[in-house]
Amino acid sequence: MCGRFTSTRSPQELTRLFHVTDWRPEEALEPSWNVAPTDEVFAVLERTARDDGDEVRRELRALKWGLVPSWAKDPKTGSRMINARVETVHEKPAYRRAFAKRRCLLPADGFYEWETVRDEATGKPRKQPYFIHPGDGQVMAMAGLYEYWRDPDVTSGDDPDAWLMTCTIITTEATDAAGRVHPRMPLALTPDHYDAWLDPHHQNTDDLRALLTRPADGRLDARPVSAAVNNVRNNGPHLVDAAG
Repeated sequence: MCGRFTSTRSPQELTRLFHVTDWRPEEALEPSWNVAPTDEVFAVLERTARDDGDEVRRELRALKWGLVPSWAKDPKTGSRMINARVETVHEKPAYRRAFAKRRCLLPADGFYEWETVRDEATGKPRKQPYFIHPGDGQVMAMAGLYEYWRDPDVTSGDDPDAWLMTCTIITTEATDAAGRVHPRMPLALTPDHYDAWLDPHHQNTDDLRALLTRPADGRLDARPVSAAVNNVRNNGPHLVDAAG
């Protein structure tokens, strides 16, 4: 699974890296070295303009992490849907419509996973966190889905508070350094697949699944880090420093 990650690049850098045409300065997010479920995260997505159904715009948006299906009765459902397995994402009721029509990229510097190890001091098992990231320092474009949820308590559909936009991260079997720590990991796309993945007119399930291949091109590094990352209130670049 993917339950924590880092996202520290500025919106200006992300718009350049992903060739974004539209972003909203009011949705700017602070850098985070400890992104947790239900936090707002940057997402790159493409949507057709409301006034021109043929024009597709690439946007950088701030979405809540934890997908809330359109049919959900309560937005709290999202806290249980932070990840979607690549093996079944195209057929699960909570994800299949979004997989066909509402795909996104979730930029990250890297992610955290935990390995059960034996504590040398106590002899008891403990969870050792690792920071896993591309070895070349490039951005990870994690494959994701997004969805709209209509708040029935807001009368007007034109009210910005009427709609909640949420997202989930697609995960796959872990490879390389990540596989030595945890059996699952987020699935990151290579730049040559960005356009096809984001295109809302591209709805062939088999073709889309073919884009979801080897994560991060197989070049990942992992290092043990401090247990400080375990507390969601902790943040800062020190969280990704190698544990002493």
